[in-house]
Amino acid sequence: MMKLYKRSLRDSQNHANLTPSSMNRRTPPSFQPPPNRYNSHKNVIAAHPEGGMLPVTTLEEIARARLRNQRLIDERFDSPAAVVQWLGAVQSQDFPAAKWGLGLRLNNGNEAAIDQAFSDGDILRTHVLRPTWHFVMPEDIRWLLKLTAPRIIAGSAGQYRRHGLDGPIFARSNRTLERELQGGKALTRTALVTALKEANIQTDNLGYMLLLMRAELDGLICSGPRRGKQFTYMLLDERAPTIDRFNRDEALRKLAARYFTSHGPATPHDFSWWAGLTVGDARHAIEMLGTALERIDVDGRAYFTGAASAVSGEGSDSVLLLPIYDEAIVAYQDRSAYLRRLAASKTFLPENIVFNHTIFVDGQVVGIWKRSPSARSVLIEPTLFMQLEPSELREIDAAIERHAAFFELALASPTPESDDE
Repeated sequence: MMKLYKRSLRDSQNHANLTPSSMNRRTPPSFQPPPNRYNSHKNVIAAHPEGGMLPVTTLEEIARARLRNQRLIDERFDSPAAVVQWLGAVQSQDFPAAKWGLGLRLNNGNEAAIDQAFSDGDILRTHVLRPTWHFVMPEDIRWLLKLTAPRIIAGSAGQYRRHGLDGPIFARSNRTLERELQGGKALTRTALVTALKEANIQTDNLGYMLLLMRAELDGLICSGPRRGKQFTYMLLDERAPTIDRFNRDEALRKLAARYFTSHGPATPHDFSWWAGLTVGDARHAIEMLGTALERIDVDGRAYFTGAASAVSGEGSDSVLLLPIYDEAIVAYQDRSAYLRRLAASKTFLPENIVFNHTIFVDGQVVGIWKRSPSARSVLIEPTLFMQLEPSELREIDAAIERHAAFFELALASPTPESDDE
């Protein structure tokens, strides 16, 4: 394991004395609502879970407070459903990575527990918020779709045209899918595409995927239990309760409250990005929530978090191996709070942290990691962006062991490198 770190550290020296590219990007203007509508302080003071008061006045403290509110440090949950309910929605197109993301927020969780929750329908998976899969709760899926699906559908209009899809075809497709799935059936994508072809609905491979995605957005289908390693679909009516009415403002307020409590401190632009809604929607939601939010001013920008959140700038878990698309990263438009250690060390950020498994130390990005699983083992290969302390390297070792244990796999050893490489 240490051999890998030495290799990575040697390579990272080539990036010394450079500035993280993402730190130089233009950030959107801050939203400045009337201060008297919020619990606002020049230097926000928040309660520490163990007692005492802690200030949140820097971006580094913003980063650590986010990890605490996301339940990645200190308090965690006892079930996968509790994690999803707390976060509101969890991006999950990379299924193993999403399971690890849930596992990091669980007390003594493992992959089998999450697979069981998914098969039982305790958590569902569908296209919502943005045009990608998310874990959601059965009781939330319908109002989330009604709130966010219209913008996804509107944004997909160009793809629909390119694949020859229109209103009548969507209607025929949905009728076919409903007929095939009625009676509590759970069918694979392959089986449903075959049924669409037999119904003389003709398009290309991506077009069929768009038809299934549109049926999800229309609230017709959602995830069923997996069949081996294959995903299935079921009728939403078989997996989730109905709702009597839908009020957009009520849904928007509920989603914003869930987001800022579990993901805060965050900006209106962060919420807009995560929810797939407009910045105007985000500002309206913040106004509706009023004193239910705590406002935090850092470096001239207004951040918000739920007033009941355990906001503080400290945390007990120093090292985290975050998966690709984890909510701690992907849920924010501006991720610069996680790059302060890189900036301080004048180290170049060579990889996009959204599209990589990421190593965090004390709330800051210090590297990425690669996962290579086999039937009985998993190889974890870290690449560090800077020199770390021996104690931090030992904590990374321990985090790697926890990852292997979560999937109940042996930890594979890397192939030894020759000294002349």
